[in-house]
Amino acid sequence: MQTIRLKRLAVAAIAALATSAAVAQVIVTAPPPPRAEVVPPPRAGFAWDPGHWRWDHGRYIWIGGHWRRVRPGYHWVPGHWDQRGPNWRWVEGHWA
Repeated sequence: MQTIRLKRLAVAAIAALATSAAVAQVIVTAPPPPRAEVVPPPRAGFAWDPGHWRWDHGRYIWIGGHWRRVRPGYHWVPGHWDQRGPNWRWVEGHWA
């Protein structure tokens, strides 16, 4: 019984470390400037999420803007790159 509990705790700890490592990814190369995008006309019930650069396997790739269904009572805060010293960290977009 004790062994099973310890194994479960170990698995949970490894999963937590893997999750935090993905969230806390730090990049030392600055992202390129944002690309100019043609924003489509407004759509009722949707908010525009602008395109952004994503770090993928050692390089930046462009992710085009897209519509997100509005959450009543909230506004969309787009994701952005945050610089801390020489490092860059991606902050996910979210509803606020």
